[in-house]
Amino acid sequence: MNNIIVFGASGQLGQCIKHVASLNGDEPSNLIFPQEAEADILNGPGLERLFARHKPAYAINCAAYTAVDKAEDESELADKVNNTGAANLALQCKNHGAILIHISTDFVFEGDVAHPLTEEDEASPISVYGQTKLAGELAVASMLTEHFIIRTGWLYSEYGNNFVKTMLRLGNERDEIKIIADQVGTPTYAIDLAGFILMIIKNESKAYGTYHYSNEGITSWFDFARAIFDISNTKVKVIPIRTNEYPTKATRPSYSVMDKSKAKQTFSIEIPYWRDSLINCIKKLQQ
Repeated sequence: MNNIIVFGASGQLGQCIKHVASLNGDEPSNLIFPQEAEADILNGPGLERLFARHKPAYAINCAAYTAVDKAEDESELADKVNNTGAANLALQCKNHGAILIHISTDFVFEGDVAHPLTEEDEASPISVYGQTKLAGELAVASMLTEHFIIRTGWLYSEYGNNFVKTMLRLGNERDEIKIIADQVGTPTYAIDLAGFILMIIKNESKAYGTYHYSNEGITSWFDFARAIFDISNTKVKVIPIRTNEYPTKATRPSYSVMDKSKAKQTFSIEIPYWRDSLINCIKKLQQ
């Protein structure tokens, strides 16, 4: 069976891929989850050795610099990981005949238009993080034909650090929480995204290109938090605030709802509604 190397294996999405694959009975036979030191996407010679040894048919790039505010001060490091690292992987995939599945973000958009964003809409990032992720996309697309770029956003799951787990913790520690209500998007259950990635591989799709994937529906961070507390039966007062009441180093898109029509039509999939997936996640966290 063809090997698949997952980069960023210890991160949230990497762990979700491992979990979903184990449910499908595909792990650990052909899925390889190397340690970070062995799979450093900034180490060209190390990547060459890894590809030569495992001869993968696919590489999944979940590795990224994702500290959005910190990136404003560490722009060089963010660019190395999100841009140079992506280019390094694309080069190895090209040299070894592998297909690259590269994970990107809704932060490539400015977020100043209130309509669901398609893959053809202009990418115009307003943060260093978004700029470096877009640069990585362009590097992959320019170097390698056989690639899938998957843009996602508002990622959460039972694994890693994320908004859902933070809200559940704060809800048990505080009587009230202030949450931004004027930034709108769609939460993405990383387990659902992992399933989508593995489905592309299982079907051996050749429909290369850029795709949007999040759960269905639209919500604000405030309403997302309210849903988390409602579903988990956590008693805490949630106060809506505007973005300018909670200043951050990096500017966030005010509207980053992505249109998933291309993915749904190309791969004939149904995408779960965000609240339904949130219920599944919280059930697992509470078990």
